[in-house]
Amino acid sequence: MTLLTPDLRFALRANAILHATVQAAGQPEPDPVPVVKFFNPVGSAIWLATELDRDGDTLFGLADLGFGCPELGCFSLGEIEAVRLPFGLSIERDLHFDTVRPLSVWVDAARTAGSITSAAHNLANRLPTDPDPEGSGEVG
Repeated sequence: MTLLTPDLRFALRANAILHATVQAAGQPEPDPVPVVKFFNPVGSAIWLATELDRDGDTLFGLADLGFGCPELGCFSLGEIEAVRLPFGLSIERDLHFDTVRPLSVWVDAARTAGSITSAAHNLANRLPTDPDPEGSGEVG
């Protein structure tokens, strides 16, 4: 499986360029939604990426290796692509991943829940009338 299609690369690079532009201008940093989700089909590791550096390898986003402490930071696309799992499997891209929630909401929810998987469940089960405890302005 190709982990990054040209469209995904474009969206990730656009977020990185916007981030660099507003940072250079001294403006508040953007809070983009994750563009892509990678996962280990035989384990608990999950990565949500929002940006791709100009080197074409360094991604920025939320990484959860399954130890109960999701971390915000950079990770290598090449290293993720190089992972070889049992049964000839490798890290995959979630073809059905789609979110409107910005990265900060995912970070807060994942850190509170202890994993991206639990955060996704909690966010999906929030009722439309529930207040947004993360302050994104979204409901449900």
